[in-house]
Amino acid sequence: MSTAVGAEVLCIGTELLLGNIVNGNARWLAEQLAALGIPHFRQEVVGDNRERLIAAVQAAAGRCRVLITTGGLGPTPDDLTTEAMAAAFSTPLREWPEVWEDIQAKISARGRSVAPSNRRQALLPEGAALLPNPTGTAPGMIWSPRPGFTILTFPGVPSEMRAMWAATAEPWLRQAGLAEGVFASRLLRFWGVAESSLAEQVSDLLALSNPTVAPYAGAGEVKLRITARAADAQAAAALLAPVEADLRARTGSLCYGSDDDSLASVVLERLRQRGETLAVAESCTGGAIGAALTAVPEASTVFLGGVIAYANSVKRDGLGVAEALLNTHGAVSDPVAIAMAEGARRVIGSTWAVAVTGIAGPGGGTAAKPVGLVHVAVAGPDGCESEGIHFGASRGRHWIQTLACGEALQRLRLRLG
Repeated sequence: MSTAVGAEVLCIGTELLLGNIVNGNARWLAEQLAALGIPHFRQEVVGDNRERLIAAVQAAAGRCRVLITTGGLGPTPDDLTTEAMAAAFSTPLREWPEVWEDIQAKISARGRSVAPSNRRQALLPEGAALLPNPTGTAPGMIWSPRPGFTILTFPGVPSEMRAMWAATAEPWLRQAGLAEGVFASRLLRFWGVAESSLAEQVSDLLALSNPTVAPYAGAGEVKLRITARAADAQAAAALLAPVEADLRARTGSLCYGSDDDSLASVVLERLRQRGETLAVAESCTGGAIGAALTAVPEASTVFLGGVIAYANSVKRDGLGVAEALLNTHGAVSDPVAIAMAEGARRVIGSTWAVAVTGIAGPGGGTAAKPVGLVHVAVAGPDGCESEGIHFGASRGRHWIQTLACGEALQRLRLRLG
């Protein structure tokens, strides 16, 4: 009797091993499996190598009931997935004429010529079922090469994979009897607290078994993921709710949002509710705050614009920062940060403004003003406040810019209440 359980994810492509691209497909597939209640115990990445791919597939066949693969379905010689799958189980390949016709039609519709190599995409193992690709040319397959083991193959292009998953794979998996209850998760997001400090505050909850609570640290942000398993979605939600309420009560304003929230989206929503607007003045972040804000849909209803003021002349002429302040205190100082924020608010005509000025490095620091020093100012109807923050230089320029951007939005969030 087979002891194989759950699902595994196998991502294929040498570019993943070289770090040329981030493996976002594995993360997305893991979330989809959890939402379906399908146990998922292993992920693997294999390069574009036929023998290693065959070995990986054969090993998975002894461990899991479903193997989900991404990548290697294109027309080029290094797209080996389908061929390796067939070889792993000594199964012949055959061409699907209707698939070949569809591939030709899609390529021609894009104004490209059909190459002989495109024909490889119309090959599938004997006995496989087609997994149509509505947005691309490379189809996938659903294939059970042996009893109790099924392979689902997807291209590596995320948009194609997700469309195929929704159209065909998800319905198949729902009917496959793999689910062991339902998993539900809630991600709480925190700014302004170290992972170790947050973990200490909620240490008793980290020991729970259902729901589980697990911390994750990022660039300035800490996340707590609550995951519950139950017979159905309603029961799982009922398990999550009291733990989430407890976490929020313990951490107060440190928790700025949940799930897909960002500091930018939370700030924009609060401003929208208040009928107020925002401008930014950025020196060391080079537009990162504005980019974070405009990444949120409909940001323009609240965010009016900003000034990237690296040179002192731009701070002076564009934002009205007094020459005396620059000469007396230097560009990286509270008085200049305040003048930048007040200038942005005045020039752009917004209710609120945030400003940052600092030394992101790697050069330019002094003993009095080292690399990693950033002054963050928030100006609003009730006045303007600024504070210098030392982020340190050890993690580099991008880290300093990322933290400065987050800290500016966090301080505005706290001012908005």
